[in-house]
Amino acid sequence: MRAQRLSHPASDATDLLTSIFALQAQDVPAARLAARARGVRSLDGPLVRTWAMRGTLHLLHEDDLWVVNLLGPISIAAGRRRREQLGLTDELCERALPALREVLTEPLARAELVRRLADVGIALDPKSQAPAHLLAFAANSGALCRGLDDTYRLLRIECEPRGVDELWRRYRRAYGPATPDDFAAWSGLPKRMLKELEAAADPADPTDPAHPTGTVRMLGHFDPYLLGYRDRSLALDPEHAPLVQTGGGFLTPHVVVDGRVVAVWRRDGAVFTVRPFSGHPDRPDVTDEVADLGRFLDLDARLTWA
Repeated sequence: MRAQRLSHPASDATDLLTSIFALQAQDVPAARLAARARGVRSLDGPLVRTWAMRGTLHLLHEDDLWVVNLLGPISIAAGRRRREQLGLTDELCERALPALREVLTEPLARAELVRRLADVGIALDPKSQAPAHLLAFAANSGALCRGLDDTYRLLRIECEPRGVDELWRRYRRAYGPATPDDFAAWSGLPKRMLKELEAAADPADPTDPAHPTGTVRMLGHFDPYLLGYRDRSLALDPEHAPLVQTGGGFLTPHVVVDGRVVAVWRRDGAVFTVRPFSGHPDRPDVTDEVADLGRFLDLDARLTWA
C-alpha cells in the first residue's frame, strides 16, 4: 500500500505516476477512482492515455512513453493474425500510418477518423472490429494516442529509449516485493525476455520500513493494486478471490485494509453497499472513504451493508 501511494497520498498526478508508473485506463471513471484512492483529484498534467502493458490502455506520464516503443512491437506481433482475419494486411497497416498523420489535424472521435481515412484511400468497415485493431496498431507504433475524452490524436514520443531492465526497476518500485512471473503478468513481456531478471531480489529498505497503519481504501474495478501480480494470495485470500476476480481482467470493487482485501462493494446511485467477506467478523471502517467518494462524485453518499 505504501508503494502504491494508498497509505501516503500523492500530491498530484505527476507525483503519483512517478511512484506507480501507470494507471490502467480503458475505463476512465475507474482510472479517476484509482487516482482518488491515492490522493489525486485531477488527471490534469503532462499525461498520455495509450496502449502499453498487456496491450491495454494505460495513463502514463509523457516522460515514460518509452514504454510504448518497448512493448508496442510485442503487441503488434501478437495482434497480426487477428488483423489479417479482418483484412488488415501488413501493407495496409503501414500505408495507414502516414494517412493517419495526414488526417489527424485535430482530436477526432473514431467514427469521424474512419470517414477521413476513407477519403485518403484507407477504407474500413465501421461496423467491424477493423477500425479498433488498426488504431491499436497505430498506437503501438507510437503514431497516436487516445484522450480521456476518447478522441484520437497524434502522438510524439520524445523521451530516450529504455529497456526491460528499466521497466523492471519501475515495476518493482510500484509493486515490490514481486517476482519475474508477476512482472511478466503485469507487463505482457514474454518470459524469454526476462531470463536475466531471475536473480534480481527485492531487499527491504531498513531506512524506510512500512508498518501497518490501519489504512482503509475503497478501490474500484481495474485498480492497479491487485492487477500488478500473477499471484495475489498475499493480498487476497484465495477463498474469496472469486468474489473479486470475475474474469477478463475485471475486478469487482473491493475494500483494502492494511494491504488485505476484506470486502467488496458496489454503488447504486448515491448508495454504497459493502459486503464483508465471511471470516471477517468486524466490519471495515469505511465511513471516511464513503464520505470522500461522495465528495469526489458529488453525491450525498449513504452507506449500507450486505
